[in-house]
Amino acid sequence: MTSQLPAVVTLLTLLLMFYTVFIVGKARERYGIKAPSISGDPQFERAWRVQMNTLENAVMFIPALWLAAQYVDPLWAGIAGMVWLVGRVWYAVAYLRDPTRRGPGYIVSMVAWGALMLMAAGGMGMAIMENSSANAAQAEDASGDGQS
Repeated sequence: MTSQLPAVVTLLTLLLMFYTVFIVGKARERYGIKAPSISGDPQFERAWRVQMNTLENAVMFIPALWLAAQYVDPLWAGIAGMVWLVGRVWYAVAYLRDPTRRGPGYIVSMVAWGALMLMAAGGMGMAIMENSSANAAQAEDASGDGQS
């Protein structure tokens, strides 16, 4: 199951994104905002901002999740991904109720994203260095310098 955690997190992220689409659709109906308008009632505008901000963040989150899972560990990447999801849900609920209270959820999700980015960059860096070392050793062996 732990190796599947990033896939579960990705699926839950897609469901969260779908839910934000649903919220915007309901708000359009409730407040009479016809497409393609994106302004009108403040409640609609908040729902729309939640959807857009979630989409904007998911574009950065999903690749970071999978890079961290590939180059470091699926379990740790998945745990950071779950923290990101909790932060995004917290952000969405808070923003819809009172925009001034959205900060803590946003911070939680950004800290989790930052952890994923550090994992991804560190893991990729290690893989590149290991590959470079292996290539240098092969080149040395091929030139005959590595023989006793």
